[in-house]
Amino acid sequence: MSRVLILDFGSQFTQLIARRIREERVYCEVHPPTRDADWIQEFDPAAIILSGGPASVYDDGVPQPDPDVLNLGVPVLGICYGMHLIAQLLGGEVTASERREYGRASFQVQQGKGLFTGFDDGEATQVWMSHGDELPSAPPGFQVLGTTENSVAAIWSPDRDIWAVQFHPEVAHTTRGDEILRNFLFEVAGCEADWTPSSIIEHHVEDIRRRVGDGHVICGLSGGVDSAVAAAMVQRAVGDQLVCIFVDTGLLRKNERVSVEEVFRDHEGMRLEVVDATDRFLDALSGIADPEEKRIRIGHTFIDVFEEAAGRHGNAKFLVQGTLYPDVIESVSVSGPSVTIKSHHNVGGLRPDHPFDLIEPLRDLFKDEVREVGRELGLPEHIVGRHPFPGPGLAIRIIGDVTREKLETLRDVDAIYLEEIQRAGLYDEIWQAFAVLLPVQSVGVMGDARTYENVVALRAVTSRDGMTADWFQFPHDVLGQASNRIINEVRGVNRVTYDISSKPPATIEWE
Repeated sequence: MSRVLILDFGSQFTQLIARRIREERVYCEVHPPTRDADWIQEFDPAAIILSGGPASVYDDGVPQPDPDVLNLGVPVLGICYGMHLIAQLLGGEVTASERREYGRASFQVQQGKGLFTGFDDGEATQVWMSHGDELPSAPPGFQVLGTTENSVAAIWSPDRDIWAVQFHPEVAHTTRGDEILRNFLFEVAGCEADWTPSSIIEHHVEDIRRRVGDGHVICGLSGGVDSAVAAAMVQRAVGDQLVCIFVDTGLLRKNERVSVEEVFRDHEGMRLEVVDATDRFLDALSGIADPEEKRIRIGHTFIDVFEEAAGRHGNAKFLVQGTLYPDVIESVSVSGPSVTIKSHHNVGGLRPDHPFDLIEPLRDLFKDEVREVGRELGLPEHIVGRHPFPGPGLAIRIIGDVTREKLETLRDVDAIYLEEIQRAGLYDEIWQAFAVLLPVQSVGVMGDARTYENVVALRAVTSRDGMTADWFQFPHDVLGQASNRIINEVRGVNRVTYDISSKPPATIEWE
């Protein structure tokens, strides 16, 4: 399998580089720049990409790669800061630019070869810049492949097979950026497009069988996309050695328990145990308003429930989690080795002394890849295409303390909101949609009488992977119908608002 290594120097677009490569069906991983040449040789990449970053290469204490990275005989692509590093390490000069370039720029191709196969010599194309430094000229042994009005913007070393661009081919505003990356992967590096759903499943099934042997496995099944696909993959690997534990926490959406039971009791012989732990979770949350404390208490209670379940099923020592690759990437430190990924990703705060050996079959995948794998595994579309739902459930969509009454109110609001989205045919256009119960009451008028009741906020965002997001621009009549139904049908609510914050600066969830 072809493997591409991305060394991350802190660019806001590093994950986007990885996504673009994965979209070409080529496997890649993001690692910190401290990986040395010996480690990289063992990784055995078909190509290496040096990402952009916010630093200037001539400052003190900025991230640097092992210089031998450029001597491994592997094709290298430097992007922005990565280009500056290549120039600095190989005898070139990087200076502060008198005319910085941010945003759209016109790039003129000087040589339509390699990265620019399919481009005409002299052709101008739009690219996206984000830099205040520049190369006045190509380093020794390099040829100039393209320029902007202000600077050298693409270089190539024929002897070393090293390529570099000043702009960001991974962003959509670089109009032929996908083509440039595709040229690097296939024309320059000779990669194979072999990262497919079937190959992913085959790889992980074999690995899981090897790790588990004749042991027993439990999976905390929430009914969401990630846990469902993880469970289906492990079930394919070990069959009835797996038991899925669906925990009714009392923090679920309306009719969630019934829906999960209907789907998974019939999926390829999957063993499912339903545990009603509503009282335990609500007791643990009683009087707790701080969102982090909520997550911790929920996570600890989950582990208590899983430990008891493990004892009922052969003292299972393996616990399946639906950790995704964005969680791994976010844990990578630009200035040092990777740190442990957040152990509370799936269930809201795993107890530090939990006794399980974690199985995370999706930790190499982005959300869209997870959905493709789920379809390949035969999961129904209404599970594979579901919006994300947080492990702590509705507890972090109730701002303040959590009570049974508040949960029932929010469940009803959320159900109406999603019904109206689906009725309008908009569900698949939205990454995530949900309602939030605010710790606010407002004055209203119902039946000529004064009311003083709850306010709810509706949230809907578009995104590719949840790392960045923008608010969804509903047709006004859809929001109006949802608001009207919520106020008329849900007792205790007299005002509905819509959240138009993007991420960043806001997060998708409110807590």
